[in-house]
Amino acid sequence: MMKSINSVGEALTDVSGIGERLAQKIIDELGGEKELLKAVENLEIDRIASIEGISQRKAIEITSKLLGNPVPSFLKTERAFQIYQEIVETISLYAHTDYARNRLMLLHPSTDTDAMRSHIEMVMESKKMVSELPVEDLRYLLKKIKRPENPQPPFDPSRAILVETREDYDHMIDMGLNRYHPVIMNPEQGELDEYELIIYVYSEGIIDLEDTFNTVMVTADSEKHEIVPEDVLGYFRANIDLLRGALKIKRILGMKTCLDEVLAIMDELGSLEEGEVDIDEAVNSVKAWADSELRNLIKDIDLKGEEVLTLLNQGMTGKLERIFDDVLKKACEMIKRKTGVEFDPFIKSYPLKIDHGELERVKRLESASRNIRRFERRVDAASRLSELREAVENEIRDLMEFDYRFALGLFAHDYGLVEPEFGDEIILRGALHLNLVGSEEPQQIDYKLGNPDNVVLLTGANSGGKTTLLETLAQVTMMAQMGLPVCALEAMVRPVEEIHFISKKRSLDAGAFESFIRTFTPVTMSGSSKLILLDELEAITELDAAVKIIATFIEFIMESESIAVIVTHMAREILKYVDVRVDGIEARGLDENYNLIVDRTPRINYLARSTPELIIRMIYEKSCDNERIVYRRILEKFQKNG
Repeated sequence: MMKSINSVGEALTDVSGIGERLAQKIIDELGGEKELLKAVENLEIDRIASIEGISQRKAIEITSKLLGNPVPSFLKTERAFQIYQEIVETISLYAHTDYARNRLMLLHPSTDTDAMRSHIEMVMESKKMVSELPVEDLRYLLKKIKRPENPQPPFDPSRAILVETREDYDHMIDMGLNRYHPVIMNPEQGELDEYELIIYVYSEGIIDLEDTFNTVMVTADSEKHEIVPEDVLGYFRANIDLLRGALKIKRILGMKTCLDEVLAIMDELGSLEEGEVDIDEAVNSVKAWADSELRNLIKDIDLKGEEVLTLLNQGMTGKLERIFDDVLKKACEMIKRKTGVEFDPFIKSYPLKIDHGELERVKRLESASRNIRRFERRVDAASRLSELREAVENEIRDLMEFDYRFALGLFAHDYGLVEPEFGDEIILRGALHLNLVGSEEPQQIDYKLGNPDNVVLLTGANSGGKTTLLETLAQVTMMAQMGLPVCALEAMVRPVEEIHFISKKRSLDAGAFESFIRTFTPVTMSGSSKLILLDELEAITELDAAVKIIATFIEFIMESESIAVIVTHMAREILKYVDVRVDGIEARGLDENYNLIVDRTPRINYLARSTPELIIRMIYEKSCDNERIVYRRILEKFQKNG
């Protein structure tokens, strides 16, 4: 449940390493508590992690805290939390976007069975979906999906925003338009001619711009993109590759999209702007044609005596006049076709001369006209795109959400996960530890506990898989309560409120013994339902005392709503004090490679031997000659006692 605004600051300071000053910095840099909660709700962990002093892991911890994540209250021991992290990290390898990775890192166990079932159903649908999709194509494309960038606006000093009043000036500054173009008021004479384009933002239209032809007029109450279309166009240009990739994914998935419309607008705008004509180039190319044409026509002229006199006295005869007029007419038509502008830049002579004054005048007028047309096209495109921006961002978010489901589907597909049932027992058929999936000939486990035997002693071979069984029970329970299918052929899970996984493989001194007693006593006494997994808690004190302590703990657990599996080599002694089910995993011998032959599925109600002799023999066969001397003597003593 999301924290209320009143408790945001307090919740932040509850996160390890965050004091009041850093908490306030987080709130301020995100724009207030509402914005922080919005970022948390949208899982914008990268945004939180961008704050100086906040790592990615810390950002996840903050998000988890503000979302009311119950992981700390559910996973009560370090090993339980490690197993949970291993599950999440395994799934996260299938994510392609930061959003999906972050969301997977926030997966947590629940006690709400309806929520569990709903999420499991979604994952199973995703598993089926994955089998019907071009996975590799999608994985390649999804790696490029990210939150759209908001680029810094480019400053263009060749254009200016002209306003009438100080109030309008301040309004432009408040809108941040001075980051795009200079904002001017009361321009000096000739100042406006220095700009390629003047964007006149008017309230009353009181500025006389009769002689200024490079001006567009926009009302003062216009939207930001109607004054500076780059506000919208820059955003879409910066994200164009993202949008093209997103459209490909949408088409693969057969999803409705507005991205094709967005890209069509951008492509159309680009083609229009690329189509602008170079007037200088057009005039020079036409001049070259006209000079060649004149040369060919003039050399064939047969002039009479009086025409030669006219040519000498007046500079041009009627025949030449007509040739020049005809060629220049065609030249002007060619220029119009090339540039779209009707003008005559030539002076009659041979070769033709260019009237540079006329050419510069036309270029300036055409540049102003072109800039105005371009501005109007950009405003039109920006207006259409601004209406689609929210839909675009929603579609990108949908794809990141798809990646979350896709990652879960890939995980479930690759690990062969199945939908568990929920009941008052743990029943596993064909269960497998996640780390063993894909290994050669892994042994799947069948196991049952909870009703009526809610406490079981697990005995048997060293290296026989007792710890693996405990971890598998923890994995299955956690995954089911995280709303995930589980690694088994069939499974029933008994939901619990806490998981305790206690593993100690060394002798405990007096201080550690006292610490264990003080720590474990509340576990047996609390009223919450628990899954308790104890791995080889043997030498907490001398044997007789240890047996009495563990037997007492077992009695309390048996009287509670909890379930427990306790790995021990003291089962025979414990049975003297409490009637509890004992299961066994026993090694049958060594294979041709001197590895233990073990049936990993425990035998119910069976006290198994720990078979240390087999372990010694295995070590003996795999050791060098010098070490074998020691192991041979140990084996001899086993044989004497046998």
